[in-house]
Amino acid sequence: MTVRDIVENLPAHVVYGPPGFIDRAVHQVIAGDLMSDMLLSVEGEALMVTSLATEQTVRSADLIGASAILLVNDKLPTIEMKRLAAECEITLLATPMPMFESCTTLGFLQNSRHET
Repeated sequence: MTVRDIVENLPAHVVYGPPGFIDRAVHQVIAGDLMSDMLLSVEGEALMVTSLATEQTVRSADLIGASAILLVNDKLPTIEMKRLAAECEITLLATPMPMFESCTTLGFLQNSRHET
């Protein structure tokens, strides 16, 4: 799936996107609020789903090579978080949906892409 698929199929909006971000591939989704858990299980081209709107989230995404972050629960990023996402060229998305609903929708979307 791509970032475009995520934006079009979730009620999500783009907070920041580096050049060419909309067609970037997302091969896996990892969700949670414990950054230590996220650091253990991702190998790049991932979407990080979290409700933590902090600079540490962007730093963690950068460490694991995640291409995008989706903030859930109507969380809004700080100015510093947006600045760091731009510096690291990590796409930053936001949705009013809770984490569970976001992940199930993303799961259905990912599975439908595999079936076609």
